[in-house]
Amino acid sequence: MYDLYDLGLYVILYSFLGWAAEAAYYAVARRRFVNRGVVALPLVLSYGFTFVLLILVLPTLAEHPILSFLATMVVSSVVESIGDHFFRRVGPKIQWNQERSRLLSGTGKGLLSSALVAGVYYLTYLIIHPVLTAGLLLVPALVRHIVVLVCLVLIGLDFAAVFYAARTGDAAPYEERQAGGGQKKLAGYIYTAVWKRLQRAYPGLEDGSGREEGTYTFAKGLCWDKLVWVFLISALLGDIIETFWCGLVDGQWMNRSSVLYGPFSFVWGLGAVVLTVTLQRLAEKNDRYVFAAGFFIGGAYEYMCSVFTELVFGTVFWDYSDMPLNIGGRTNALFCFFWGVLAVVWIKIIYPPMSKGIESLPPLAGKIATWLVVLVMACNALLTSAAMLRYADRAVQPEPANTFEEILDRQYGDERIEQRWPNMIVTEEAVP
Repeated sequence: MYDLYDLGLYVILYSFLGWAAEAAYYAVARRRFVNRGVVALPLVLSYGFTFVLLILVLPTLAEHPILSFLATMVVSSVVESIGDHFFRRVGPKIQWNQERSRLLSGTGKGLLSSALVAGVYYLTYLIIHPVLTAGLLLVPALVRHIVVLVCLVLIGLDFAAVFYAARTGDAAPYEERQAGGGQKKLAGYIYTAVWKRLQRAYPGLEDGSGREEGTYTFAKGLCWDKLVWVFLISALLGDIIETFWCGLVDGQWMNRSSVLYGPFSFVWGLGAVVLTVTLQRLAEKNDRYVFAAGFFIGGAYEYMCSVFTELVFGTVFWDYSDMPLNIGGRTNALFCFFWGVLAVVWIKIIYPPMSKGIESLPPLAGKIATWLVVLVMACNALLTSAAMLRYADRAVQPEPANTFEEILDRQYGDERIEQRWPNMIVTEEAVP
């Protein structure tokens, strides 16, 4: 069982190992050192996040090596795709003349490349991860915690510097700015250093300011604002669809929301975001490619959601153990088929008009509404998480330990939680 410090440490360590592999590869290919990370630190975070997901998911598939390999293949491709999307959207003034190539880039390069990438990840998990874990156990817990906290602060500062340069800088003439008098300021030094490093590492990077003319369009393209509204709308529609499905098929009308307040299913909302980001490049391809991608990505996503809620909250919200061709009761072939169909319907039919509708919102009102949605949903999610954790803990510690737990017990007692989520099961591991 891993705690948050353990997971944070694995993110940092595997991000560094991935960065070292890329640096070595490009040192040989270009005969010079380049920092291929998004941030200036020797870290490529996509590797770290991929391995954290793998060390959480793969133990549950230990008896199924083929499924483990397929899960590795899907997870690595999806994380790389999302990371690539984030990198491209880090600032509106960034433009690309060529595709970003990576030593371990499994997205958009065919099944063979994805399989090779998955093989590297899987062998690393089988061979290197046990040795690394044993070595970490020799390090005092306090030292591990300090390393994680310090690295998180440095990463946050580094991201802020990159974001500042990307949002306010101008890539092409950074040499001229470096020679200007304004460069004596700290912001100027940061700006110049970040842009110089980014252009050395990614030659396709250039300034994109002034390329788009005309009036400003809210949430144009696949940006943060667009994804927030995709999440909200899909979470609402998903809750409604699932409620009617359970009522008509199973004869049980019950709440299918993920949070305490409002008819919102975060599983559906996040699923729509994942499908949108990962399948956009397949939007113009034949339906069978979209279906196949949705089949595997959707199934893996549902499986990981089940693992996440069980490990973090000690709860199980669905169990398909009585259905044929199920995988640990967390997903099954039938629902993977539904995910494939949903992917086609989503990318080809639903998302295009939804995207246009979101872009039609007034820019100022849309921006304000977006951040209000983020604030309300974040508070809703945090309160829900606290209520669930207290519900699991209340079985062995009925007396509240502090004022906040008193409020949770009074406002969100067992009766209200069980009424809200009648199918929720607390696992034995959740009980201290």
